[in-house]
Amino acid sequence: MITRYAIFSGSVKPGLDAEMRSFVNEKLTPLWRKFACAEEVRVLFGVEQDADGPNIPLILAITYADHAAMEKGVNSPARHEAKDILPELYDRYFDKMNLWHYVMDRERYTD
Repeated sequence: MITRYAIFSGSVKPGLDAEMRSFVNEKLTPLWRKFACAEEVRVLFGVEQDADGPNIPLILAITYADHAAMEKGVNSPARHEAKDILPELYDRYFDKMNLWHYVMDRERYTD
């Protein structure tokens, strides 16, 4: 399995954290959950961080069976719809925003 991370780094405008979270949950998360072949969708909101680390208020993690499934997901209509909404997210809620994508092999360990 692999997980594709979208790491949103930047500063949320003062006083807009809760509104940004609602926007993500109401407008983006339903689309992210519709990505083709997505096996698990996790939306993580920053709560605490190292004082000297980058500010990461939002991470999207979508797990796929393999690279072929991920390619179907990133090319699905729902992803294009979500990408069209991102400029509104950035403009309304962030002073500065950077977005990085990482694909990681996923290992699960349970006792």
